[in-house]
Amino acid sequence: MQTIHALIDNVEKVIVGKRSVIELAVVSLLCRGHVLLEDVPGTGKTMLARALARSVAVDMKRLQCTPDLLPSDITGVPIYNQKTGEFEFRPGPVFTHILLADEINRATPRAQSALLECMEEFRVSVDGSSYDLPPLFMVLATQNPIDMAGTHTLPEAQLDRFFVRLSVGYPTPDEELRILDAQARTHPIETLQAVTGEAGILAARDAVKDVHVAPDVARYMVDISAATRRHPDLRLGASPRGTLALARGAQGMALLRGQGYVTPDLVKAMARPVLEHRLIVRPQAAAMGQSAGSILAEILDRLPPPV
Repeated sequence: MQTIHALIDNVEKVIVGKRSVIELAVVSLLCRGHVLLEDVPGTGKTMLARALARSVAVDMKRLQCTPDLLPSDITGVPIYNQKTGEFEFRPGPVFTHILLADEINRATPRAQSALLECMEEFRVSVDGSSYDLPPLFMVLATQNPIDMAGTHTLPEAQLDRFFVRLSVGYPTPDEELRILDAQARTHPIETLQAVTGEAGILAARDAVKDVHVAPDVARYMVDISAATRRHPDLRLGASPRGTLALARGAQGMALLRGQGYVTPDLVKAMARPVLEHRLIVRPQAAAMGQSAGSILAEILDRLPPPV
């Protein structure tokens, strides 16, 4: 779709040379998924969220996660109104279209758990009342994998709610020169214009659901997930939620590629960003140098794709 390619091109004006990362972030938006951006500081994680929000002309709020963050600081809290004599709900930063949860692993488990219902059911329950979040609600959470002081590892239940885990990575020397030139006087984000709106993204979501998944390809995705659950070096394999995310992600990528159907190659391409962070390696295997990525690659090499 031209609108989606225009969106990717627009974000690439700010995030230079990382088109594959931008595509996966856009696919997540089209599939109503959330993104975990895991990388060292200064690689453009925050800027990716800002550029995406500006390009779609939707609201974005930033949540700086710290150890003293409370669940009510995220979801909101009822406030007593002395004039009316009643409690009124004051929405928290989660009531937005794109929520940037910066350094999410610095928040305590109690605060992190406030996002569980938001990310899965797209609503907030406070004081016995439920409040729906916007249709385009999306969490882009960042974490620094190097700095471990004062951090709390995300639990498996929270990791499983992230559609993909991405790493922006360092630019090449040529790309870094382009970044220096682009920001010589002002940052490109300041002049970035919207290329679509909420209606355009919702229409694209419907188009993703129309992408055909053949029975053999669906079986291939199920076999990949089943293989992770049986692998002797994995303590935890992919959940059914992970299989659903793999299917929807492959449909979204097929739409980006202008295809009306999902191929095994697209399934393999989406398997790592969608499934790797959902897998837990046994300590004995990790001590021998095994990782979730290497085990997943072994499974994909061993399983024959449908013809």
